[in-house]
Amino acid sequence: MEPSFPVEVNERLDINYKSLSRIFHNCADIVFRPLKLTDNSDILLVYIEELTDSNKLEQIISACIISRDHDRLTQFKAVVHLSEIVAKVLKGGTAILIDGSPYAYLADLAAFKQRAISEPSNEASIRGPREGFTEDLKTNLGLIRRKISHPKLKFERHQAGELTNTDFVVAYIEDKVKPELLQEVHARLQAIHTNQLMDSGYIEEYIEDKSLSLFPQIQNTERPDTVSASLLAGRVAIIVDGSPNALLLPMTFWSGFQAAEDHYERFLYVTAVRLLRLLLAIMSCLLPSVYVALTTFHPQMIPLALMLSISASREGIPFPTVIETLLMELMFEGLREAGLRLPKAIGSAVSIVGALVIGEAAVQAGFISAPIVMIVAGTGIASFAFPSYSLALPFRILRFPLLIVGGFLGLYGVAIGVIFILIHLVTLKSFGVPYLKPVAPIGRHFWKDAPIRMNKRYASAQRKQ
Repeated sequence: MEPSFPVEVNERLDINYKSLSRIFHNCADIVFRPLKLTDNSDILLVYIEELTDSNKLEQIISACIISRDHDRLTQFKAVVHLSEIVAKVLKGGTAILIDGSPYAYLADLAAFKQRAISEPSNEASIRGPREGFTEDLKTNLGLIRRKISHPKLKFERHQAGELTNTDFVVAYIEDKVKPELLQEVHARLQAIHTNQLMDSGYIEEYIEDKSLSLFPQIQNTERPDTVSASLLAGRVAIIVDGSPNALLLPMTFWSGFQAAEDHYERFLYVTAVRLLRLLLAIMSCLLPSVYVALTTFHPQMIPLALMLSISASREGIPFPTVIETLLMELMFEGLREAGLRLPKAIGSAVSIVGALVIGEAAVQAGFISAPIVMIVAGTGIASFAFPSYSLALPFRILRFPLLIVGGFLGLYGVAIGVIFILIHLVTLKSFGVPYLKPVAPIGRHFWKDAPIRMNKRYASAQRKQ
């Protein structure tokens, strides 16, 4: 259907005013400000007051920069389409229309209220920078550019969302990124067709390889140093306006075990800690199911003294071990989720006190045994060791099906579940990169940064050879 208003700027100011008024019908935040300048020329300013720097706007008006002398308008962008005016105004710009001129001039006077740069609470670092991304795209790009001051660092601007018109940037380093990876990223981004794009998480769901997989195939981070290091390693970053979380791709399984300070500490310490994180990850997923399988089907594999102690603690417990463990795991996950959603001042206190009180009361009442409390507590502590929250989620979810099959089939069921998980991980890819690379398939970078980290001096010497 053809629009009922002109699509281009008209020389008559009243026609332009009527056209824009119809486009912005019932938009109470849009300001139409008519002015008459010293040369008796009529102009119209169109802007959103909440998104415009009022001081700059008044300076322009008071200095009478805007006039019929077009030479004085060269600092502004001249446009002839109303769609360009609408898009600019909705992004915080100011449109300047002059009676008798076939052009409109767009001034970038946007001034968004934003929070100050601070350390990300979800990615705290013991050593290294303390700055994190904000919701402002320009600020985030500046934080990255300050760390990589080279013209080969490219920022490609895109827009998506028919209603939100959200800006986002694809960042990469020329000659570092593989051309086929960049081509694949562009192809998937161009295939996005949606009315809304509110956060980087929207893009993640559209471009990931397997949306039904529990494991994340795109890494997200709030740290500029993590993004910079990933770009230098040949990866691609996507930074979305309005979101403090940047996307990094491709992602491997081992990326989720790398903390921000891993490249700032000595390599021996980092290697030991990474192996500890991997061990804790396995514990967070398998500890409850292995305990249930051993105590229910394979008690002969447990030392006699320990088995007698466990049996004594289970006297009078009305539930089977698998039900007992499942109930406690559900209660623990409920307390953890409640602690996240409550105000910070009481959230941690409620989750900790709730776990202690409920656990102690349940043992005293004879509903659960004391070893189950220790198993569930140890599992919960192990699940907190993940540097990446998105990678911790699949381990928390897989814990329950493994617990169920372990309760019905014993260690054989646990082994079958683990085999299925490994098969899935081996076949999973992120933008053409195997998820377990460089371990499966094993590559020459196995000893460099995944799963352990090589000494930077030796790594540099190998690159020169």
